[in-house]
Amino acid sequence: MIFPGEIPLYYEVSGSGRPLVLLHGNGEDRRVFDDLIPRLAEHFQVYALDSRCHGKSGTGELSYAAMAGDVAAFIRGLGLAKPGLLGFSDGAIVGLLLAIGQPDLLGALVSCGANTRPEEVRWWFRACVWAVHAVTRDPKLRLMLKEPDISPEQLSRIRVPTLVAAGSRDLMAQRYTRALAAAIPGSELAILPGRTHTGYIRRSAGLAALALPFLQAALPAGNA
Repeated sequence: MIFPGEIPLYYEVSGSGRPLVLLHGNGEDRRVFDDLIPRLAEHFQVYALDSRCHGKSGTGELSYAAMAGDVAAFIRGLGLAKPGLLGFSDGAIVGLLLAIGQPDLLGALVSCGANTRPEEVRWWFRACVWAVHAVTRDPKLRLMLKEPDISPEQLSRIRVPTLVAAGSRDLMAQRYTRALAAAIPGSELAILPGRTHTGYIRRSAGLAALALPFLQAALPAGNA
């Protein structure tokens, strides 16, 4: 289906229950969640989006703020009342920005593999991105190199129930993920042992086992 916002957004809906929005990472689309969606759709109505400039969605200026605006318009346009949001990588950054800037929009946030500054990403990965960007000038790669810039003070404004998750072998060192969680009042932290950046998304049983109890507690069925 297409949501006809300022940038047309392609999305697919699965399951029934309280709404839960899924946001993928840089250079991906909703299909990165193919293993996770059936697990979540047993309990929630899952909305899996393609972000602007990705998948089947439209194109436009690319920034995390613009992507957050798209998702806010999507949630309001479909009348989703206090949905949960599970974001991975870039999608997690967008989720953090929504929770900071629009505190009444979400009912729960699961942030997977987020960074708050480009420098938190491991140097060898940034070096690879710089090298490819020098040749391709891909705006998606430039986004990773220049953004985000989220301060601990901004994170301290988040009031929505938040689960911060990452793999022990993620693209950010654990100290950054722990600092992110520590800056968000009342957040929960989960480090998935042995998992790489995409490993716990594409093989999602471990993530689902952590995220489902959190989401069910934060988004009880009858409080829509």
